[in-house]
Amino acid sequence: MEITNDSNQNEYIAVKAEASGVQVIGMTRGSDTRPHHTESLDSGEVLIMQFTDKTSLIKIKGNAKVYTKFGVIESEKKVKEI
Repeated sequence: MEITNDSNQNEYIAVKAEASGVQVIGMTRGSDTRPHHTESLDSGEVLIMQFTDKTSLIKIKGNAKVYTKFGVIESEKKVKEI
């Protein structure tokens, strides 16, 4: 399989869990946006995803690093103080 930079090529992201329990949720495209796929990651696990005709956005919950063509974005779950 050859990887090219064609405009048809879908964008990929990589999500690395920094703690257990990270949720990665793929959301549908179109007028009725809703979850269509959910993954749960343990600490150190990596998930590689792509935007497709079906997936318009990806929601990430928990402590994770997200690697994109724009750079690395850190997601962290806030702990409630008592």
